[in-house]
Amino acid sequence: MTAIAALAQALGVAWSSSVSLYATVAFTGIAGRLGWIALPAPLHPLSSGWVIAVASALTAVEVAASLVPGVATAWEATHTAIRPIASAALAVLVAWGGSPALVASAGLLGGGLGLATHVTKLKLRAAIDASPEPFSNAMATGAELGAVAGASWLVWHHPFVALGLSLAVLAGLFLLARALWRAIRRAASWLSGSGLTSA
Repeated sequence: MTAIAALAQALGVAWSSSVSLYATVAFTGIAGRLGWIALPAPLHPLSSGWVIAVASALTAVEVAASLVPGVATAWEATHTAIRPIASAALAVLVAWGGSPALVASAGLLGGGLGLATHVTKLKLRAAIDASPEPFSNAMATGAELGAVAGASWLVWHHPFVALGLSLAVLAGLFLLARALWRAIRRAASWLSGSGLTSA
């Protein structure tokens, strides 16, 4: 495998883990254990039954938290200190065995991509949380799990396609989050101007 392909895989994993770290570990571990993907040696522990069980349990907790307005935003905010670091670490493990420059680049770029993706997701989740209906949270959670599951397979078979899609999704989510927050501000301004907020 070329260094560029390894870097693409590292960044794909970094993006996926910044969307949902636990689901990424669970899906990657399951796929590796079933032989659907060939994991690099440093990631072999992810296919351990214990690791898969713990990651799956944490994924279930994350799904439950994401369905409760307020709790979903708090969960995302807490993971600001977790996901970017985990993204960088997983990117380093994917690139491990390459040149020191490749490994360092994977860590730096993976951490940066992880932070950008997590912050964008946090803003989007906070905007969705402002909605009074319960369905948007469930739809967002389902979309996240589907994206992570797809990325957990695609990144090992078509790393450049996976990375391209990841960056496109990140850009789309950034624009969506910005549009939602503008709509929320306009609605709040209208309610304030009409006197409904004090009624």
